[in-house]
Amino acid sequence: MTVRVLFVCSGNICRSPLGAQVLTARLGPDAPAFVVESAGTIAQDGAPMDAAAAAQSVRLGGDPSGHRSRYLTPEIVASADLVLTAERSHRAAAVGLAPRASKRAFTIKQFARVIDGLEPGDLADVGSPQELVERVARLRGVVPPPADPAADDVEDPYRRSESTHVRVADEIDSALVTIADALRAVS
Repeated sequence: MTVRVLFVCSGNICRSPLGAQVLTARLGPDAPAFVVESAGTIAQDGAPMDAAAAAQSVRLGGDPSGHRSRYLTPEIVASADLVLTAERSHRAAAVGLAPRASKRAFTIKQFARVIDGLEPGDLADVGSPQELVERVARLRGVVPPPADPAADDVEDPYRRSESTHVRVADEIDSALVTIADALRAVS
């Protein structure tokens, strides 16, 4: 069964395509059951990836060559088994388009934080990526939130310095290591 993972940011030219490309690389070629996509809340359809973000994707093992931005729609959100957003505002926008996705929608950093905060037994009987998403959704309240809710957001690096792009890419990648490991473990 195919598992659809959707990354969401604003313009779909920096954070969400980078997340999708790096997660695809981290899952590896032996994970054909995953379809990893991205979209943006204010994206213009068809734009290429931002060059600085694309360079970071390549640095982290991603392939930005075929990326074209697309505008987030209710159908795109509804078809995803897991929605990973750059910021809490993107999560709110995605859930606003498809309210039933609320249990499957997290910021990238929140999903990783909850997985990291669970006890080993909490995921012991999880047998599929969909069950993992359901379990993390159910247990997200038992993992203490950050003191500053903005800590679950990933800063927008668009038109910022190379060092900002590197820092943002490394933040995303750090969360994706946890997420990819968890998804592979139940696939």
